Amino acid sequence: MSVTTRGFTLVTYSATLDVPRHIVEFLARHLAAHRRSIATPKGSRALGPFRQAVLVLRWFRERGCVHCLARDAGISQATSYRYLHEGIDVLAGQAPDLHEVLANCHNEGIARVVLDGTLIASDRLAGVRENGNDLWFSQKHKAFGGNIQFLSAPDGTPLWVSAVEPGSTPDITAARLHALPALYKAAAEGLPTLADKGYQGAGIGVHTPIKRPTGQGEGALHVDTRMYNALLRHVRALGERTAAELKERWRTLKYVTLSPSRIGDIARAALVLNRQWK
Repeated sequence: MSVTTRGFTLVTYSATLDVPRHIVEFLARHLAAHRRSIATPKGSRALGPFRQAVLVLRWFRERGCVHCLARDAGISQATSYRYLHEGIDVLAGQAPDLHEVLANCHNEGIARVVLDGTLIASDRLAGVRENGNDLWFSQKHKAFGGNIQFLSAPDGTPLWVSAVEPGSTPDITAARLHALPALYKAAAEGLPTLADKGYQGAGIGVHTPIKRPTGQGEGALHVDTRMYNALLRHVRALGERTAAELKERWRTLKYVTLSPSRIGDIARAALVLNRQWK
């Protein structure tokens, strides 16, 4: 089938959204409930809940441009942005609280949790630190974006995602703001946290590798210390795949084109969608 517009003949085609139908229906139900909660008049929307859910999931799954999504749905770009942000908010509102997650871990007999951080790359956002550097620029990754903290089960299952901090924020600082107080309490109750070297000095209950002295080789560490580090890396490895799993399945997390301040909500929304994937 072809369509003629502005003197050009365009070819249309059908595509398949590679997301299980029950996830689309899950989001559509929550969008419909949201519309009822804000008393949206029946028939006043350009898209129904199901088609809006498809638009939102395409953005998460395909990293599609909003203009293209709007064109395919037959709506304006402004409406498409509004529907996308609404979908993100509805999903993020279903994300679990950290205290709830830790309580569930205790109830399910999970032996430990893994804390890790990642940079969600994004367009540049205005903002300057006290030292004059860009607030949203990560020197570690040499890219603009937002710092997100993840908590996962020992098998790598994503459990919790934090709010976003500017990319210049170190992992340990972001963890102190969003995770450590709750993790201390959990550790006191028998649920320790494993983390990498970036969290050294996090506090009691957060286990990190022991660094070797500056300028010295691996042999500077006692054999027992090296074995401790190796064992810690081994048991932490699966848990640290959380960020990679979310980014590969929900590809919009590889590079967010919306405001970086929305990265936390987008990551929490991706977490909710990931929990529905079976």
